[in-house]
Amino acid sequence: MNKTIQLQDLGNRDYKSTWEYQEELFKGIVDLKIQNRREETNLPTPNYFLFVEHPHVYTLGKSGDLENLLLSEKQLEAKGAVFYKINRGGDITYHGPGQIVGYPILDLENFFTDIHKYLRFLEEAIILTLAEYGVESGRSDGETGVWLGVGTPFARKICAMGVRASRWVTMHGFALNVNADLGYFDNIIPCGIRGKAVTSLNVELGVEKVDEEEVKDKILKHFTVLFENQFVQK
Repeated sequence: MNKTIQLQDLGNRDYKSTWEYQEELFKGIVDLKIQNRREETNLPTPNYFLFVEHPHVYTLGKSGDLENLLLSEKQLEAKGAVFYKINRGGDITYHGPGQIVGYPILDLENFFTDIHKYLRFLEEAIILTLAEYGVESGRSDGETGVWLGVGTPFARKICAMGVRASRWVTMHGFALNVNADLGYFDNIIPCGIRGKAVTSLNVELGVEKVDEEEVKDKILKHFTVLFENQFVQK
């Protein structure tokens, strides 16, 4: 079991090229697993964790409803945004500047073979990170991601999640609003859930800007405790 994870910070990068890169890493792990089974070898499979910030983009999961995008093609163009239908779970979401996006591309057979546990651990890493800023967050029954004010009329989502897994290899991941322009969420029904707001860490703290590098460090710290892994920078 290889619990080393190669960490890559891609900076600000186009969604489509990042998606293609994810697919390339994902396929490399799956192909190696198939080779191990076919040739009865036991070559260690790699794991990756990508941090990235995307230009304005809306993505729709494979089970999502296109009606949850409230913009026409022309309106998308006017807002400097693009749209993709993709192969993760979940409905529609937004990515853009001021948002920390994390894509763990892991062979879960190096950790544990439980997708439910994997999602809960991703949520927990974010919940523990927000707690370090004095922000109490949690889970909402039946709604993957991290929420504030659960069970109150002021419930609001701060972190969206959507993953794909095949042969116990994961891709896609989470998007945490840190300094996000929340106006872009007005153009969708986020995750297909009506009547619930979206928030960002800087809004909750009442500050103009939160140090995103500091937030990343905290996420990685909690991720390491939960997954018992070691990160190596690439």
